[in-house]
Amino acid sequence: MTERSPSLSAEQGRSAVLALAFLRGALAAGLGLGALTVLVMGLWISSPAPDNSPGGALHVAAGLWLLAHGAELIRADTLGGAPAPVGLVPLLLAVVPVWLAHRAARDALESVEGRPAPSAAGAFAMVSGGYLLVGAAVAFYARGGSLSVYAPSLLFPSAVVVMGAAAAGVWTASGRPIAPPSWAPVRLHEKLARTRFREHAETVCRSAAAGVAVLLGGGALLVAVALVWHAQAAEQSFVQLSGDWSGRVPVLLLALVLVPNAAVWGAAYGLGPGFALGTASAVTPLAFSGRPALPIFPLLAAVPAHGPGTVLNWAAGAVPVVAGVTVAWFTVRRAAPAHAGREEAWSLRETALTAGLGAVGCGVGTAALAAAAGGPLGTGALAEFGPVWWLTGAAALAWTVLLGVPVALLLRAWRLRGSGGGCWVRRAVEETAAAECAPAAQAPAGGPGQVPREPGGGDRRWWKRSGRRDEGEVAEPVPGQGAVRVPVRAFGGVPAAAAAPATGGAASASAADGWSDDSEPYDFLPTDPWRERTALPGEAGPSVDP
Repeated sequence: MTERSPSLSAEQGRSAVLALAFLRGALAAGLGLGALTVLVMGLWISSPAPDNSPGGALHVAAGLWLLAHGAELIRADTLGGAPAPVGLVPLLLAVVPVWLAHRAARDALESVEGRPAPSAAGAFAMVSGGYLLVGAAVAFYARGGSLSVYAPSLLFPSAVVVMGAAAAGVWTASGRPIAPPSWAPVRLHEKLARTRFREHAETVCRSAAAGVAVLLGGGALLVAVALVWHAQAAEQSFVQLSGDWSGRVPVLLLALVLVPNAAVWGAAYGLGPGFALGTASAVTPLAFSGRPALPIFPLLAAVPAHGPGTVLNWAAGAVPVVAGVTVAWFTVRRAAPAHAGREEAWSLRETALTAGLGAVGCGVGTAALAAAAGGPLGTGALAEFGPVWWLTGAAALAWTVLLGVPVALLLRAWRLRGSGGGCWVRRAVEETAAAECAPAAQAPAGGPGQVPREPGGGDRRWWKRSGRRDEGEVAEPVPGQGAVRVPVRAFGGVPAAAAAPATGGAASASAADGWSDDSEPYDFLPTDPWRERTALPGEAGPSVDP
């Protein structure tokens, strides 16, 4: 009885698959919420003097889960008594819900034996719906706690983050297509196929992602160097915030989940706009000005000293320089591959346009990360905390465009610097092989077996002379005979040319044994390993009747 399952109709199977996708979305939301709840409850249990009841800890876990999706929280318990907003999202904490939503949508499109796979639109709608339904229930539960949610932020960016992750999962399950949809006009598909749209789009995405990764890596390096430089101040702030080990663990975990935020701040600092430490203070490589609202926290101890910047601060400008060169390098890898000729490489316009679009993508990605890495931590001076997203994105675009496009063109020219001669050699070899394979009736004027010379080339020889004759080398004129003996190859077992008409018995005999006395010397470069070695005069060889 258990081995056999009742058969379902097509409509029932489709409904079951959509219901399963809905459950996948709800389960993904529950897994993220459960993992964060376990962590918060563990910290609450280990605290020697917890301030809240278990219900308060659960409300805190619900608020942090909503904060990980980009929602803005309202903190009610403040020293002044007025509610204060909390909009600074720990980016490492946000990775978990985004990955879970992405995986749920990706797995929903997997086909199982005996059960049809849903459509891409159906999987996206069901997974997003299940996830958002759980999110709405959590927001309703958290409204009575110490950390309530600001209602408009549930739609943007929280819902957008979930739907974007689900859409990325559907795109991944579909094979990551980079092309217009199937319902687009056929003329558009043909035009994009002629312009190699997919190849250019992949290059743009790769170069933009590489540029953003280099900016983040450079920003993280700047923060690490600054922390080592201000190690004593960072240690003092860590000890001041936590008295014993039960208090140091939450501070250490909070610092870890804020490391990606610090990397984005460091990238904004290297790009030039820097970041704000309150409404009246800004930190840039040129100067640290204003009166900062600087909370006590180990990562904030890495902030440069107050006042004008020095040469060490200006050295942070190397980060966007490397990012611009990276965008150019990832573009040229596809625009002019190694050992490629000019015919295979992209044109100057295509290379410059692709590098420029990669820079645009790098600027957009950097602006999005800057917007997510900052946010308010309170009212008044703490209303602005972190980089300004549009300034950071504009700076990333300017650096990568001004450096990426010229460097891409220079790298393209460098890679194609020796392709001109190589192309001439390939063209000469192709013409020689075509002439040898041609029938005798289609031989060019001047006698069978003769190969047209390169225009303007004369008797130019493009191989190095040695003491002995290599394979394919033309025999020198024999003194006193007034004739040049040109070896005639057997191409695929068939003689390539017949003897040229000449006067005298010697000429007829020479034509009979496969040598042409009236032909001019020509250059020959063997390209195929299966060509037979030319028989030297005096060597015996099989005779083939043409």
